[in-house]
Amino acid sequence: MRVAIWVRPGAGRTRVGGRRDGDLVVAVTAPAVDGRATEAALSAVAQAFDVRRRDVRLLSGQRSRRKVLDVTGASAQTLDRLLVD
Repeated sequence: MRVAIWVRPGAGRTRVGGRRDGDLVVAVTAPAVDGRATEAALSAVAQAFDVRRRDVRLLSGQRSRRKVLDVTGASAQTLDRLLVD
């Protein structure tokens, strides 16, 4: 399943949930330096969807806050629940 996310680096705590312009919001404590926020976001998404980290692949947005991911094994129900949180 393709999932568009909006990454908020430097947050007080890691959290997956909510919506920004239709994208799933992923707040991470890691700074936006050397890809650390991107890697933290991918790990947070894997945990939120209860899949392995290797099942989450970055398709676009390496250096952008808006990213598109491919999440293998993700359910639409989980995505719907996370978009509301």
